[in-house]
Amino acid sequence: MNILLTGKNGQVGFELQRALAPLGQVHAVDSGDCDLSDAVALRALVQRIKPQLIVNPAAYTAVDRAESAPAQAMAVNALAPAVLGEEAKKLGAAVIHFSTDYVFDGQKLGAYTEDDATAPLSAYGRSKLQGERALAQATPHHLILRTSWVVGAHGSNFAKTMLRLATEREQLNVVNDQHGAPTSAALIADVSAHLVRRLQTAGAANFPFGLYHMTAGGETNWCDYARFVIGYAQRTGRSLRLTPNDILPIGTGQYPTAARRPLNSCLDTTHFRETFGLQLPHWQQGLDHILQQIL
Repeated sequence: MNILLTGKNGQVGFELQRALAPLGQVHAVDSGDCDLSDAVALRALVQRIKPQLIVNPAAYTAVDRAESAPAQAMAVNALAPAVLGEEAKKLGAAVIHFSTDYVFDGQKLGAYTEDDATAPLSAYGRSKLQGERALAQATPHHLILRTSWVVGAHGSNFAKTMLRLATEREQLNVVNDQHGAPTSAALIADVSAHLVRRLQTAGAANFPFGLYHMTAGGETNWCDYARFVIGYAQRTGRSLRLTPNDILPIGTGQYPTAARRPLNSCLDTTHFRETFGLQLPHWQQGLDHILQQIL
């Protein structure tokens, strides 16, 4: 199988290079190879490679910066998926695309299902939602996986930020009223590879394309997440200036940001698990593995 992979240097793209390698010829690109906001260049790339599958983890993920650069976020997160979908349809190819919990406003009590109404609070969320819709309109052979709080051993993320700050400060304030499931980039990549293999085996005509929620199991908040990371680092003998007890909970209102975040980022993965017969391990299991690599 000829596979085009975008965003090869991102957290998920980096892991996908490994996970997809046994399944075909992977043409991995990043922004240096092709600017996703350049529709002409993107079309030319797809036409040159002629993939049977496009896997698109690339995204404009600077959530706060997107508030002052909405056009840039829209170009990468919405227009690029539309282009990829259009070119894939011409080739008879399929597209796997990754989206986010930020398409919701976070006001629901309980985890969001795929059928719940979307209402993004930020420019980033709006661009990702538009990308979902544009891809779905461009080709029926799309698989959209919404995930949340991505964390990996490669690239920048919350866990690495907490570890750095723990060597610099004696106390941290972290919000505790935003809830979700930290999901490892490795899990996303491995699950994606499993789905690609199923696509290869079953064929497009028998594959359950569509929109699915796919996150790690369980849930937490940012403050408890930070305490978990620091506690783990402590147990490995890492030299830190603070302990988990020095991480204090605050409300979102006490930590203003340019972009509003959903308070509830929990996604119900029942539809995904029942459709594909896969288990999604608890977030702590994936984070354990990542912290082993980081530390």
